[in-house]
Amino acid sequence: MILCIETATGICSAALCDDLSVISVAEAPPGMSHAAHLTVIIQEILEETGIKAADLDAVAVSKGPGSYTGLRIGVSAAKGIAYGAGIPLLGINTLTAMCHGYLTRHPADSSSGTLLCPMIDARRMEVYNAVFSIDGAMIRETSADIIDGSSFTDILSGHEIIFFGNGAEKCRNAITHPNARFADGFVLSASYLHIPSVNALRSKQFEDVAYFEPYYLKEFMATIPRKLFP
Repeated sequence: MILCIETATGICSAALCDDLSVISVAEAPPGMSHAAHLTVIIQEILEETGIKAADLDAVAVSKGPGSYTGLRIGVSAAKGIAYGAGIPLLGINTLTAMCHGYLTRHPADSSSGTLLCPMIDARRMEVYNAVFSIDGAMIRETSADIIDGSSFTDILSGHEIIFFGNGAEKCRNAITHPNARFADGFVLSASYLHIPSVNALRSKQFEDVAYFEPYYLKEFMATIPRKLFP
């Protein structure tokens, strides 16, 4: 039994999974504060299913890349639960979770030779991305790239790539290769951590609760808010 937490983007959700399926999912209202709602939806799931934190085999968290603040909130909550319950902590690459989520939702797209490229918006024309084969194996490492007309041409020349995620839409006009496909409507969910977290638990890929940090990929850039009045 694994509790999964997703806060890497504007979506805040939690899911309870066993080794075979997703048992329950809860999501905070869009635009609401992750800090205010994450513990609430986690409590809702545990109460709904009659599960206590001590009954869990592990807690999994989407570790990034993604929103600096969102990742800190999710990882802090996961570390607190893991420490308090004395259970393993699993850190799951957010793009890996997105890949498995896409394959779960679109099994018909798993044709041989097709590649998957989940994208997370990193502002302006930059996106966090990685490229996966159709069996979920990462074949191009996670990176933060500024997208232009030449992006991914080395891979697109020999493969069809499906781009998806909240960073993909803004790349549609830049990546115009005929082998590029864009999937609309993909929304992150904690339920997408199901398969990678089960795999991580089985292979005992545990994080150190004391020292584990989110995978920010880029340094946090603080900005000074503009004054409301001169």
